[in-house]
Amino acid sequence: MSTDRFRTEPFLPLTPVAFEILLALAEGEQHGYRIMQDVNGRAGSPLLHAGTLYRALARLLEQALIEELDERPTGRDDERRRYYRLSERGRAVAVAEAQRLAGQLATARARRLVGVLP
Repeated sequence: MSTDRFRTEPFLPLTPVAFEILLALAEGEQHGYRIMQDVNGRAGSPLLHAGTLYRALARLLEQALIEELDERPTGRDDERRRYYRLSERGRAVAVAEAQRLAGQLATARARRLVGVLP
């Protein structure tokens, strides 16, 4: 799949919360609570709380960056849980954001802001 199919610029830069959610969904379909656990586990502290998560998920759904699954993934039948996955557009935007951040990191390294002792 090529990121050229989608214009990603209108979505960039992503908020940290939106990017973290897209990163979580890059691993595959997940329900909301699992997304929150994934993000908070990587952050090392609670970055997401339920209200923040579900507001962000609603925005990502509106932007068509993620999709809500109509059916539960195989072997997962908890009707209360809503499952999400990255859309093709969402994957393209996540790739573009990762590339944008990699460029910023390269600049920070070149200006000796990363890997330098205080």
